[in-house]
Amino acid sequence: MNRRRLNRIAVVIAIGFAAFRPGPAVAQHLLVPMDNAQANHLKAYGLAYWTLQRDATVEWLLNYRAGSFLLPDGSTIRREAALRGVTVEPISAGRLSAVRAEIEASNMESVILETAPKIAVYTVPGARPWDDAVTLALTYAGIEYDQLWDPAVVEGALDRYDWLHLHHEDFTGQYSKFYITYAGSAWLQTEVTRNRRVAAELGFDDVPALKKGVAEEIRAYVENGGFVFAMCTATETIDLALAAIGVDIAASYADGDGPDPNAAQRLDWERTFAFEDAELITDPSLSAFSDIDGHLVNTPLRQPLGAFRLFDFSAKIDPVAAMLTQSHERVIADFYGLTTSYRRSRVKRSVTVLAEESGAPWVKYIHGNYGQGTWTFLGGHDPEDPQHVIGDPPTDLDLHPHSPGYRLILNNVLFPAAKKKHLKT
Repeated sequence: MNRRRLNRIAVVIAIGFAAFRPGPAVAQHLLVPMDNAQANHLKAYGLAYWTLQRDATVEWLLNYRAGSFLLPDGSTIRREAALRGVTVEPISAGRLSAVRAEIEASNMESVILETAPKIAVYTVPGARPWDDAVTLALTYAGIEYDQLWDPAVVEGALDRYDWLHLHHEDFTGQYSKFYITYAGSAWLQTEVTRNRRVAAELGFDDVPALKKGVAEEIRAYVENGGFVFAMCTATETIDLALAAIGVDIAASYADGDGPDPNAAQRLDWERTFAFEDAELITDPSLSAFSDIDGHLVNTPLRQPLGAFRLFDFSAKIDPVAAMLTQSHERVIADFYGLTTSYRRSRVKRSVTVLAEESGAPWVKYIHGNYGQGTWTFLGGHDPEDPQHVIGDPPTDLDLHPHSPGYRLILNNVLFPAAKKKHLKT
């Protein structure tokens, strides 16, 4: 046996000793703690997903030790936990009974996760995993996903998926107004050319019309029972696109054309997920879409970053909100994106606010129902790169295995796996 293989075996053995706490030799279950006892919070989600893929049941113990998981015991799962560097604790029948009694007597709840959701990430072909935080999180956690873009969406591919992620796509068709700063850049010219070609191939008049068509497909997907999680620009612009179906709020800025100055008067906010009554920013010199975003990062009105606090929800009364806010840290440092936050005055009253900055006129993390499905929006681009700009090196999640911001992303990944009878809100 060569030295390299011996070294790998030694590493696995070392990880195994580090990952497992002392416990009974025989147990029926493994507890995956999600408080500060966990060695790798992010990969723990991957272990739960991996377990679901093997037709085993996972319990999500909401509000118990920061949202711990309960897995069936077995040598295969123990080995997988060791390889991932995830802390697990063998738990005896007596201790499990005590845990269940504690859950029953408090604002905690046990939610059954039954099936690994099939995941799609809406992203341009060739995008790298570090181009958005969700693909980075999924890749790091070892959770499988498919990538799809406009042609697949328009052709009905969303029906094959339980969960869809959107990130920094501009659904108004203005290329995120990158032309203001990056005009002439090869990557922007490539993006413009590709979008125009796809719009023509799919029979749309221009790129704004294409993006409205895609937004409408996503709206129908949620209405029919799909789960959407979005971050950054996608959260704001998909609602602007949905409100503007039939209204030309933006022509192709790459051609030097401006938006219809009277478009805001004809927007239909009944069609949108989260926002209403927004005022459009039609000045082509300002890199912002509307007054939905409270931080307006690329304008003279840019606001400084603070910190946001997750609300504490009773898992018995609000299990969905509790699932989406499980974390070992309740106060999280804020981070910029092209859309960083959401002004309270623009958020619909039916929306559940999951996190806010105390005293600020904006909120950070929101959720709601739409038809038979749900949507969740998180402002900002990368929880561990607060000042993110194009060209920054990729975030190395090996340096952030306990990131509470990335935990919010992964909460959303497992949320669709919950047994339906538990989804009371």
